[in-house]
Amino acid sequence: MKFLALLVMAFALNTEATIYNSKAIVHPEVGKNGMVVSQHYLATNAGHSILAEGGNAYDASIAVAFALAVVLPRAGNIGGGGFMVMFDEASQESYSIDYREIAPEAATKNMFLASDGSVDKKRATQGVLSIGVPGTVYGMWEVHKKFGSLPWSTLLAPAIELAKEGFLISPFMADALNKRYKKLGKYKNFKDIFYSNYPVQMHQRLKQPNLANTLKTISTNGVKGFYEGEVATRIDAYMRENGGLITKKDLKNYRPIWRETLHGNFNEHKIITMGPPSSGGVHIIQMLNILENYDLVMMGHNSPTYTALLTESMKYAYADRSKYLGDPEFFDVPVQSLISKEYAKKINNKIKLDSITPSEKILPGSELKNESLDTTHFSVADKNGNIVSNTYTLNSGFGSGVVVDGTGILMNNEMDDFVSAPGVPNQFGLIGGEANKIEPFKRPLSSMTPTIVLKDGKPIYATGSPGGSRIITTVLQFLLNTLVFKMEISDATVAPRIHHQWKPDVLMLETGFDIQHAAKIESLGQKIYLSGPGTALESIEIKNGLFYGFGDTRRPDSSAKGL
Repeated sequence: MKFLALLVMAFALNTEATIYNSKAIVHPEVGKNGMVVSQHYLATNAGHSILAEGGNAYDASIAVAFALAVVLPRAGNIGGGGFMVMFDEASQESYSIDYREIAPEAATKNMFLASDGSVDKKRATQGVLSIGVPGTVYGMWEVHKKFGSLPWSTLLAPAIELAKEGFLISPFMADALNKRYKKLGKYKNFKDIFYSNYPVQMHQRLKQPNLANTLKTISTNGVKGFYEGEVATRIDAYMRENGGLITKKDLKNYRPIWRETLHGNFNEHKIITMGPPSSGGVHIIQMLNILENYDLVMMGHNSPTYTALLTESMKYAYADRSKYLGDPEFFDVPVQSLISKEYAKKINNKIKLDSITPSEKILPGSELKNESLDTTHFSVADKNGNIVSNTYTLNSGFGSGVVVDGTGILMNNEMDDFVSAPGVPNQFGLIGGEANKIEPFKRPLSSMTPTIVLKDGKPIYATGSPGGSRIITTVLQFLLNTLVFKMEISDATVAPRIHHQWKPDVLMLETGFDIQHAAKIESLGQKIYLSGPGTALESIEIKNGLFYGFGDTRRPDSSAKGL
């Protein structure tokens, strides 16, 4: 294999440099009365403390979300947005809430185009113009109103304490900050908070008093503490002074949307996941529909034949993503057609085992936009049978780099998740078309894929991951590893993963993938490259009356804690 080219391409696609050992001995955590899994142990502890106080899975999820805004600023947030999928035991119903960011009223289709018609990628990913109207606080508020059992102020208390008293920066966080100093050190407020000592040292204490005060305001005033009042005034003033677009009106008018969950059937299991503007759920079900027609166990896990088959199914799914997926309030997304068994059969008729189809022969769209690896996911389950799967993000690591004066709020750069110009890739290589163009009040397309699995009407798995365009294929492989190959969740998580997103026409193989198998795949005509890990599953399994949780070792601060 052409190892120099592989390494160069891996670097170009911004893969995380963290090294993990796929052969390490790892075991899930076990609990009798509930489980919390997140990408940071302090946020996991916050959720665990709420369960221990008698709170339910929804309460604990809100506590985790706000705690991550403090201890995982690269992705956890109150200045971003995301999706939550839930299964409620009392009603025996599934629910999902879309609290994705929206484009400000003043946003325009061509706002990131330069005079020559090219996309100004720096303007789309850094600074005030890259910011969408945040949804996280309102999303958590809606979940609290519908399902919460403990007082709102109780749920924010752990985050307030962490912001006020500070916490010790982990080696992983110190490394993430130091790598981005050139990009983020130019933003004064960001520099004052995170680079007061540079280079950032592991185990130094990080206090965020302005963020603590903002969280106190939200704790006291609920959703109005963010979208109205002093905090909204500060956001509005910062935007006006620095050429941004978000106004008090944008903030006051923001609302999350309760959406119908997306359902699929895979063998004896029911898949419950997120619909548009998440593309993940649609394509998880689409690919499972394709793959259930094959004897995957006979092929062998990660064998050349199995890998080639997964690669082909991924190509077809991501090609469809480029054309058909967008905000359903603005574009008629053909969800039922894409997730139908009949459509999967049509794709299957085009797939030949041990054969590679070049991406240019798979239509319909233009190349896909890429997405940040710096999303984060958490999963929570309680003793009453409720389970939550939540993925949210700032988009790029540490978002736009903008911290609003006096608030400590680190803002997203989600405007880059729209298509700035059809056919032009975003910062992560994904391309899209008219369905995902910039429009006022629109929500950008996302790959975030919070997912729950039921068997016999009861939840048995909750999972999800960060990783941009790689989220969808990561969740897919976790489901295959557990539901087909019967791996327990730690083995299903640490197994090396693959990814193909249709264009560019290259197959990514994680470090640890069998090199002989890789050579066989390359001999079929599929270009490949090796990459470090860019995703991190945070998963729960429920079986035999016990809760099993596992935080992906690819992100070393991940943690599971059972009650």
